[in-house]
Amino acid sequence: MTQSITQFLPLIIIFAIFYFMLIRPQQQRQKKHKDMLDSLKVGDRVITIGGIFGIIREIKGDVFTLEISKDIRINTTKSAIGSKRDN
Repeated sequence: MTQSITQFLPLIIIFAIFYFMLIRPQQQRQKKHKDMLDSLKVGDRVITIGGIFGIIREIKGDVFTLEISKDIRINTTKSAIGSKRDN
């Protein structure tokens, strides 16, 4: 019985290392990004995952209207927002 446990111990240790170094941090990043997306409102400055800087001018469900320059607006999906700018 103890021999079978010692055979699986390295496998269990490897799984624990993978979980704490890869899986858990990725889940935390995804949760943080989802929380940021849920907190977005009109007037927030954002950067899309394509690198476009803009200001949210309108939100209709999952579609955001971004003003990227004076009188130039584009529509993008909520999932295309990469981050929120502070300034």
